[in-house]
Amino acid sequence: MTPCHILGFPRLGKNRELKFALESHWRGQTAAAELEATARRLRANHWALQRAAGLDYVSVGDFALYDHVLNHVQLLGCEPARFGFGAETPEIERYFIMARGRAGEAAAACSCGGHSSAALEMTKWFDTNYHYLVPEFDADTQFRLASERLFDEIAEAQAQGHRVKAQLIGPLSFLWLGKSQGMERLELLDRLLPAYGAILSRIKGMGVEWVQIDEPILGLDLPPAWRTAFEPAYHRLAAAGADLLLATYFSPLRENLTLACRLPVAGLHVDAVRAPEELAQAADWLPLNKVLSAGVVDGRNVWKSDLDRLLGVVAPLKAKRADRLWVSASCSLLHVPLDLGAETALGEDIKPLLAFGLQKLDEISALAHALNGDAAPHPLAAPTASGQRQDPAVQQRLARLTPEAERRASPYARRHTLQQARLKLPPLPTTTIGSFPQTADIRRARAAHKAGGLDAAGYRQAMREEIRHAVAEQEALGLDVLVHGEAERNDMVEYFSTQLQGFAATQHGWVQSYGSRCVKPPIIWSDVSRPAPMTVEWAAYAQSLTSKPVKGMLTGPVTLLQWSFVRDDQPRATTCLQIALAIRDEVADLQHAGIAVIQIDEPALREGLPLRRAAWEDYLDWSVRAFRIAAGAADDATQIHTHMCYAEFNDILPAIAALDADVITIEASRSNMELLEGFARFSYPNAIGPGVYDIHSPRVPDSAEMAAALEKAAGVIPAAQLWVNPDCGLKTRSWEEARAALAHMVDAAGLMRARLAPQPPARD
Repeated sequence: MTPCHILGFPRLGKNRELKFALESHWRGQTAAAELEATARRLRANHWALQRAAGLDYVSVGDFALYDHVLNHVQLLGCEPARFGFGAETPEIERYFIMARGRAGEAAAACSCGGHSSAALEMTKWFDTNYHYLVPEFDADTQFRLASERLFDEIAEAQAQGHRVKAQLIGPLSFLWLGKSQGMERLELLDRLLPAYGAILSRIKGMGVEWVQIDEPILGLDLPPAWRTAFEPAYHRLAAAGADLLLATYFSPLRENLTLACRLPVAGLHVDAVRAPEELAQAADWLPLNKVLSAGVVDGRNVWKSDLDRLLGVVAPLKAKRADRLWVSASCSLLHVPLDLGAETALGEDIKPLLAFGLQKLDEISALAHALNGDAAPHPLAAPTASGQRQDPAVQQRLARLTPEAERRASPYARRHTLQQARLKLPPLPTTTIGSFPQTADIRRARAAHKAGGLDAAGYRQAMREEIRHAVAEQEALGLDVLVHGEAERNDMVEYFSTQLQGFAATQHGWVQSYGSRCVKPPIIWSDVSRPAPMTVEWAAYAQSLTSKPVKGMLTGPVTLLQWSFVRDDQPRATTCLQIALAIRDEVADLQHAGIAVIQIDEPALREGLPLRRAAWEDYLDWSVRAFRIAAGAADDATQIHTHMCYAEFNDILPAIAALDADVITIEASRSNMELLEGFARFSYPNAIGPGVYDIHSPRVPDSAEMAAALEKAAGVIPAAQLWVNPDCGLKTRSWEEARAALAHMVDAAGLMRARLAPQPPARD
């Protein structure tokens, strides 16, 4: 028989139960026991869904209250010493302090002594829009089996009668994903492996048949020392006697394929969506006594599988490997929405083309049934689109593009002079990234408008009042460049997707971004164009309220592409350039309306970078070109900003410079301004605003702390190039938090201006 399984399941719940339980607990409205009870109900339901779909194993260890990497920090007993945790601090309290930081009243109430500690750094999980928390290591880091959570969850699943496949991040990937001070992370491997051995022995002792051990870094260009470390490490892990399924995903294995095939594990999972050519190679090279798990159903996108075609791919492998072949999704289903059945508004031209998480379970099960010679419970043939996916006008416009479309008229130095004459900004100008708190009043107005209880005029007036309030708050705080606050936007991608031809928005297609933060990625299914202006009215209204410049706020073409589910019937580059032309039209209209500063956010530029360096040049060529086309409509005196966050940018700085944005704002506080060192070494030519405080934490640093961050920034970047801003948008914070933090930020900028101002000569 051909078993079927998955590498992970969405955590949020059908109605985002996890999100609401977390936020209730963080507000102090519910106790930890109630949060844990919600988590148990979600796990039980998720396992039942997997079993009902016909999967042979349920996945245990993929669930997390905040992040699965943070789970491993606690499991492996390597919580950073800087948090000052004592034995009396409950595990769940420590967990959320590491995730969210602590300060002020929260620190005073904390049973761990009131240390004021910033949260762990957060960055992207490989090339996805999921954010993980970065482990911290130093020469004193020790590892031990330190948490019962995984074993409790295994016992839960077993008590419910399920066949369990436990899941762990592999030791090499865990170290790679972390950061270390004063040492090489690989030096810690010998300390780490005994803790993994103890965990595996404990799992085996519980009667678990298989342990999925994820080593996604095998899809990267690894340094030789890391590649060499795999074989001895896995020989040590094999001593625990557990049957290990080594799981890789997101990227071709290439030179690491033979390494993966010869490791002393009982099975190997390969991503046959990202690297379809490697499935047959793995089947040839993997010893016949080992399981080959074929990840043929796409775990990263929402298009329905052509199961007839996939059956033709895996059937020959079944003939070779008999019962040593498993079928699965390419990666965890964490990256797709839960259930297409909840979508009642998607048109019949697109809905039959789609499969969300539950539907992918059915696809995997149907494929296994077909391989086993059973009647498949679901159709194997993929449907075709009933609607038109091509727009000749869009394609003709793209074909007519000239090199002039992607260039500003003048170089940065001349643009800077013209912009300064127009804007008259002080040194170290202060601004925010775009959004202000999405209050209960805003959400109520949006919900009422959506439900038909508030007409368009009423909704428009409600949003104008919110904009008026945001502008007044910023003027009172003394910010230099204002924003309208984005009250009318539910999400920086979804908002635009509802106004662009070629996109489809879902009602309940939630995907976890980090912690309790959820997004609803739209679906790009046909050629993209902009029927009408999308942001001009709101920006122009905000500008009418103040003499200070107000930024027009746009999401860039690469981010709109990356944070959507993208059509798979044409190159991604083509789709991105279509989006760029739509954003270009919006830039032109904002400028015509008198908006002097326009921000085109590209936080996903680094995220979209292929995991293999050989593919970088092609991606960076078309992604940079797309941004430049979008920004190319701006006159010299119009200042173009971009924003990037929560990623490692130092290795693509030439491409970031090639964007030629007048100002780039970046997340920098969680990494303690480390990112700026790369910008300094590169001699980044344009203006840069490093985030001086972390908006994803309720912690509000004081003015002195922010001024110290600015001083550190000024030590590596000339002060004349520096702007002052938070790490990211403020939509997830309360007005009380935002107001206090921004007041401290403005004070910090004032302190730095005073320090940098020329001092009068001393009198005799």
